[in-house]
Amino acid sequence: MTQPQGALLVGSIAFDDAERTMRTAATELGGLLRRIPDGEVGPRFHWIMFQPDVLGQAEGIERVGEERIPLRMLDARPLRVADGVDPREIRFPELGYARAARESYALFRRLREEGVIAPGMRFQVSLPTPLAVVGAFFPPEQRAAIEPAYREAMSREVEEILAAVPHEDLAVQWDLAVEFQIIEELPGGVAAWWDGAWAGVVERAAWGVDLVPHDVEVGLHLCYGDVAEKHFVEPRDAGNLVRFANAIADAARRVPAWVHLPVPIERDDDAFFSPLADLRLPEETELYLGLVHREDGAEGAQRRIAAAQRVVPRFGVATECGIGRAPAGTTEGILRTHAEVAAPW
Repeated sequence: MTQPQGALLVGSIAFDDAERTMRTAATELGGLLRRIPDGEVGPRFHWIMFQPDVLGQAEGIERVGEERIPLRMLDARPLRVADGVDPREIRFPELGYARAARESYALFRRLREEGVIAPGMRFQVSLPTPLAVVGAFFPPEQRAAIEPAYREAMSREVEEILAAVPHEDLAVQWDLAVEFQIIEELPGGVAAWWDGAWAGVVERAAWGVDLVPHDVEVGLHLCYGDVAEKHFVEPRDAGNLVRFANAIADAARRVPAWVHLPVPIERDDDAFFSPLADLRLPEETELYLGLVHREDGAEGAQRRIAAAQRVVPRFGVATECGIGRAPAGTTEGILRTHAEVAAPW
């Protein structure tokens, strides 16, 4: 078995500040990484769960329920368009992603000047798709009407990020998780609010890819969720992941720099990996398999690597999702596992 080449940090990392995240990632994994995220610190610690507090400030948007649903510093109550309000008239405030990117890029640049971050490394900004936020926080009967307003707000965020970070330093990752609730038709999960579930999720994902200009890297993190280190449903095999990745590659007008696919901890069998034989990514697109898991470290990762390599010989490694909610004291060990099982670029 040859070692995979390179590693991807999916996004969230369980440190409290961006400087510690970047310093630790650069020290532990420097030669394996082409991009470094800021760890999604502060209110972004639980992916999109801070968005209701932001969107609830918009005129015409109400919180659902009288009592707060506390999640550390956040209020996780969902949202609704108020009665009598035309969703087309709603303008959301800034979402917080561009502001965070500006602040973290200043740190990234300083650490590069200090020699901590190597020249040529890119600053990675991870973003949720509009589908995710709309599907997670608005009632089913309002999603179609409110989606354009949130898509417009996210477009403004991307424009601000592109203006703040030099394009040669920037990489944008779209996180696609709620999409797989729709694809898998998960009971009790988010359902499509349009006709033709597959076509709709692919069209929306391709929109995000094409929103990023060609001189900025764009990547895709395909995800089955991460609540208490568990998927919302375990994929039967990699079939839907492969189908989705192929469909986006065909639909988008530009080539993704990377695609990340999760691998459940218990899957080191040929049945899970065999659909990867049908993966049709462009030659220049990096493939990362999320087969690093905290619970079984390098030994478990190597079993999954061996199984994957029987189908796809070239890929890098990652965790199956971000590690922002990993147990305290485990982060450095998870990062070191990447270095134990993969070779530098």
